[in-house]
Amino acid sequence: MAKLSIELVEFLKKLAKNNNRDWFNQRKPTYKKHEAEAKELYQIIAEKLRATDDIEGYKIMRIYRDVRFSKDKTPFKPRFAGSFKRATEALRGGYFLNIEPGNCCAGGGFYAPNPKDLLRIRKEFSIDATQIRKILTDVKFKIVFPDGLLGNEVKTAPKGFSKEDEAIDLIRKKQFYVMRTFTDEEMLSEDFTDKIMEVFVTLRPFFDYMSEVLTTNLNGESILNN
Repeated sequence: MAKLSIELVEFLKKLAKNNNRDWFNQRKPTYKKHEAEAKELYQIIAEKLRATDDIEGYKIMRIYRDVRFSKDKTPFKPRFAGSFKRATEALRGGYFLNIEPGNCCAGGGFYAPNPKDLLRIRKEFSIDATQIRKILTDVKFKIVFPDGLLGNEVKTAPKGFSKEDEAIDLIRKKQFYVMRTFTDEEMLSEDFTDKIMEVFVTLRPFFDYMSEVLTTNLNGESILNN
């Protein structure tokens, strides 16, 4: 079981305070050591996930910020963030983990559904939101994700939908994801990987439901190529 070192956390804190290329380049070997430590953690979580889900792979995001399209012009993101991709077109949704002092979190969902998928999700909610509400109000789900379903949303109602729809609170959303935050103490704890896995396992009913929606038409017939 991998346990994050306090040195890794302290390095990220110092990088946040000294977010410039000179400081970072002078400590590049230290960064590479902590990067290897983070990669080991992601590898262990991927292996644990594969015991419960079909995971195609995982990707750790670059620490370098693309300042061309960012209001924040600091050159580095003081964190180790990564995602785990579910395999095949039948399994939708993705797991996410952000290792960052003061902003550590794990969760997942649908951050940027394409217009076709977004419309399909909204239509399903409009027809019958019973199942998704059952998932979101499950006792365990609410304990792990106390903030509920997150995501940007339109102010009133999307085109083609009524603002009087009983599921308008769900239909307004443009993103559909949940997150569980961790304190720095939890992030450094011996059972941190277990806590992350609790988050990811709790996500499965949500992913399974959304996968069924996104791989069928409104009649419930599969749209996947056999």
